[in-house]
This record gives sequence, C-alpha cells and structure tokens, in this order.
Amino acid sequence: MSVEAFVLIQTDVGRAASVTSTIRALAGVVEAHDVTGPYDVIAKASAETIDQLGRLVVNEMQTIEGVTRTVTCPVVNL
Repeated sequence: MSVEAFVLIQTDVGRAASVTSTIRALAGVVEAHDVTGPYDVIAKASAETIDQLGRLVVNEMQTIEGVTRTVTCPVVNL
C-alpha cells in the first residue's frame, strides 16, 4: 500500500509556472497545478513509504530553485 500526500508549495514571485513544470517531472509526483491564494503550487505525490515521501519533498521539491516553503499533507483513510 502506498502513501499519498498533497504538498502545498510557496514560491518566489513569478516562479510558480517554472516550479510546477519541474515538480511535474519528478518521479512520484502524480499531478501538480498552479493555484492562487496563500500557496502557488499544489502537488499530489505518492511513495511506497512515508520515509520515501519525505525524501521526495525534502531532497527534491524543497531544493528546486524558486521554492520558498512546503507543507506536506498526508492522505488518511478514515
């Protein structure tokens, strides 16, 4: 069973489109969209474990030029 999460991403001004393109190309990213509001990009990610998901966010998403902050929201099945 895989772990899924929505990742809310803030970017530098004018960088949302390029960040979205880069995030869409990452392995484990199911989809990514530019949005308006307090966040600039929302991505849905999937991984085999919570640790792999964490590495995707910390080692790959957070290191993209223009990303200033991420909030990871794991999906739960109630």
